[in-house]
Amino acid sequence: MEPSQSLEVEITFDVDADIDVPDWTQVPLVVSVAEPEVRELDAVYYDTADYILGRAGYALRRREGGPDAGWHLKGPRQGSGRMETGWPLDIGSDAASVPGVPPEIAAHIADLTTHELVVIARIRYTRTAYALLDADGGVLAEMVDDRVRTRDERRGIEQAWREWEIELGPAAPDDSDALTSFFDAVTVAAYAAGAREASSDSKLARALGV
Repeated sequence: MEPSQSLEVEITFDVDADIDVPDWTQVPLVVSVAEPEVRELDAVYYDTADYILGRAGYALRRREGGPDAGWHLKGPRQGSGRMETGWPLDIGSDAASVPGVPPEIAAHIADLTTHELVVIARIRYTRTAYALLDADGGVLAEMVDDRVRTRDERRGIEQAWREWEIELGPAAPDDSDALTSFFDAVTVAAYAAGAREASSDSKLARALGV
């Protein structure tokens, strides 16, 4: 089975537990916001004992819940985005009954490492997702309000926080200047509501304290 690939372009903010989601229709191009959708997500992250994948800029996870449940390999950041490769949860004939990384995925990352892969973190979160729509009903972006709970499985350290992510959708501007303007306007709206610049590059990095 060939994996799927997509370029994930998003911006993330830290937010306090009690602030309200802003009115995203104040952002140019956003005409309406779809009704929120609540998802319960549970992700287990894998790496080698000495974090070979992480040091190369990769993150490998198995995530349950939501419309894109499955195995995901996120690559190093490319500008404002990261390439994501995906496989279904049931990849491999014994994937449902045998713990660990399926051989198809281990083979895919063999150029990065052939060392044993172990669980390094578990990240669970309650996600409230909002589709930001243009005048034609196209999805400019998906805004998600995540209440996150993490455990660094190597050190036994648990954390909790809240964050917002805005990820571009299929109707997002494809002109670089228009895209920059869109993200600038999103940032202004988020900061006005009380958000702050994200304190870490990703949920996994924050969970691991890097």
